[in-house]
Amino acid sequence: MAHAIEFQNVTKTFQGSLRNAVDHINFTAEEGEFITILGSSGCGKTTLLKMINRLYEPDTGKIILFGEDISSMNPVKLRRRIGYVIQQIGLFPHMTVGSNIAMVPNLLKWEKEKTDARVDQLLTMAGLAPEEYRNRYPAQLSGGQQQRVGLARALAADPKIMLLDEPFGAIDSITRARLQEELLTLHRGMKKTFLFVTHDIEEAFKLGTRVMIMNEGHILQFDTPEQIILHPADGFVSSLVESAREKERFWEKFK
Repeated sequence: MAHAIEFQNVTKTFQGSLRNAVDHINFTAEEGEFITILGSSGCGKTTLLKMINRLYEPDTGKIILFGEDISSMNPVKLRRRIGYVIQQIGLFPHMTVGSNIAMVPNLLKWEKEKTDARVDQLLTMAGLAPEEYRNRYPAQLSGGQQQRVGLARALAADPKIMLLDEPFGAIDSITRARLQEELLTLHRGMKKTFLFVTHDIEEAFKLGTRVMIMNEGHILQFDTPEQIILHPADGFVSSLVESAREKERFWEKFK
């Protein structure tokens, strides 16, 4: 059985940079995994994500989706098969919530009845009553509600792969914690492969079935949260784990 995602010796360099943004990366992700990608700004995690849907093209190496080299695919058709959620959400302000969610099904020329049913199904799943929210505009929603709509839009065409680039980074901590729980529940109910970029170690370890830790374009460790905590691969990973433990010790003082 083919891996959901496979990187084979992938490198990406941007003009003017003194080092590779992504440097000879190799990894595989299986169908149904929730992989979090953790690292500081500029470590290559967003570049890695954007190469999967060909917003960036690798300079060397191959990226394989379900056994097929994506370089041979039509980029637009590829993107319609992949859900993509970003921090800025990117909802179209002049379109209703329902129209935003229906965008890809409409591009794929789904029948109206099928599209309408899918929109209502996804709004319900996102905890937004269709009759109340379908005809609202993004400006009439809170940040958390907009993020739910962005997630629903990414799921509209039932993609097998979801790419999420710091989707909760601009949301307050209470709403963020609630959306994390909702995303976990959502993932458990469907056999989709999630790749979720974050710079928050607690978020990465809470959500990921496996965590990929990156630094300066390299994967330093790619394992379960438990194995990373118990057996950090190097000093950089150890420092990340220790920083999380420091936070925990701080809050323990007030129990």
